[in-house]
Amino acid sequence: MTVLEGTVILLAGMAAGTINTIVGSGTLITFPTLLAFGIPAVTANASNTIGLVPGSISGAIGYRRELVGQRSRVLRLLSASVVGGIVGAVLVLALPEEAFEAVVPALILLGIVLVLTGPKISRWVARRHETTGGLPHHGAWWVWHAILLAGVYGGYFGAAQGVLLIAILGIGVSESLQRLNGVKNILGAVVNGVSGIVFAFVAEVDWLVVLLIALGSVVGGQIGAGVGRRLPDLWLRAMIVVVGVTALVYFFVRG
Repeated sequence: MTVLEGTVILLAGMAAGTINTIVGSGTLITFPTLLAFGIPAVTANASNTIGLVPGSISGAIGYRRELVGQRSRVLRLLSASVVGGIVGAVLVLALPEEAFEAVVPALILLGIVLVLTGPKISRWVARRHETTGGLPHHGAWWVWHAILLAGVYGGYFGAAQGVLLIAILGIGVSESLQRLNGVKNILGAVVNGVSGIVFAFVAEVDWLVVLLIALGSVVGGQIGAGVGRRLPDLWLRAMIVVVGVTALVYFFVRG
């Protein structure tokens, strides 16, 4: 690896850490960058996943104020993310890459639709639950299962995982988008963490790449937390849609 390549990977990690903290989809910056430098796809995927873990933790710490009062909710949903992340990582080894990537555009499109229709659906769900006192603190009954599926997806590849998570939480949990963004950052960090542990033992990993992405993403996580907290919900939702559409274009062009 040349100094220039190392610098570019470091900067890509910083950009990914920033985007992941705000909306997710930072993998769409780092993964193509690694491929462009000739790193094999499986190695790039594993190294990128492990490298982004510190950035996800950094972003979660940056959103710690928004996490106040959400401990029980986070703990409940963490179990879904742990199981999903492990299953997704195992799928990397058990299935050919084409098998799962074939459904990635559909998953991202679903996330975009959910983000756009989230406020309307949330109001409908809230009205439906008025007679029972509203949604439970941890969210609608289906949220845990949806987080599990998002974890499987995130453990396998991870691009736009944040779009899916924030869409699920935004519809199924009665909270502001900013507070849910803090939860999203923790769940994303856990998925990357558990799948990264699997990759570290059974996949080919470029540890220099891991180090560079980790250093960049930690800085980016703090930048993202500072910027993301100041964004109104409407702006944050618009940014999620833009990143999601960008992810769709990337996959169609790549395909």
